[in-house]
Amino acid sequence: MSKRGQVTIFIIIAIVIVAAAVVIYLFWPKIKTTFVQTSDPKGFIEDCLNPELKKNVELISKQGGSLNPTSSVMYKNDKVSYLCYTSDYYLNCYMQKPLLKQNIEEEIKNSIKSKVDSCFQDLKNDLENRGMTVTVSEKDFDVELFPGRIRTAINYEIVTTSSGTTNNYKNFNVDLKSNEYDLVSVATSIANWEARYGDAEVTIYMAYYPNIKVEKNKLNDGSKVYVITDRNTKEEFKFASRSGVLPAGYAANQIQ
Repeated sequence: MSKRGQVTIFIIIAIVIVAAAVVIYLFWPKIKTTFVQTSDPKGFIEDCLNPELKKNVELISKQGGSLNPTSSVMYKNDKVSYLCYTSDYYLNCYMQKPLLKQNIEEEIKNSIKSKVDSCFQDLKNDLENRGMTVTVSEKDFDVELFPGRIRTAINYEIVTTSSGTTNNYKNFNVDLKSNEYDLVSVATSIANWEARYGDAEVTIYMAYYPNIKVEKNKLNDGSKVYVITDRNTKEEFKFASRSGVLPAGYAANQIQ
């Protein structure tokens, strides 16, 4: 073979490699999704659910643990729920959500219910389009906060049959990396102090949790908005309290 012919072959090979690289670059997300759907249904559910889960956790966190706050105060364009509240002067507040962690877990669960169903339906459709017979048994799922993560334990079951081979998939655990557990623990403690003493000293928490910053912002009506921030991940949890409020113009030396 002449050198000219060899060069031509090398050029053709180079063009094919470049073209393949371009195709992979342009269509990799779809290729990746297709591969995950076919070979790893659990991985697909995790990839499908996590963005919605993360978005809703952030919204619930900046609104004091509620997806749709009722008893709340506006703070920097956010409706922030009261975790401890009284409308009276002089008196300490009453806890509004004594089981805050469990309340937030339920809020997160409700916020992603439709997305969980949608993710399983998308997976079922894809597998059926590939010629499989697919059965999805929908039962229930739970959301729980753990140190360092939020786990969504989905008790659904998928059975696929193709070419005489049956595969069974169940116990879909979706973990989102998050320090929500620590933020909620600090918020619960501060709210308890507000209920017991009418105020909380934020420096105590920052000394005990060096990776957490706690800010206390006083509003005109006597309410306080606490902003708890993880210094490393920048995750935030905000909540409001109204406790031990004195009437306007009431001086400390008037207290007998």
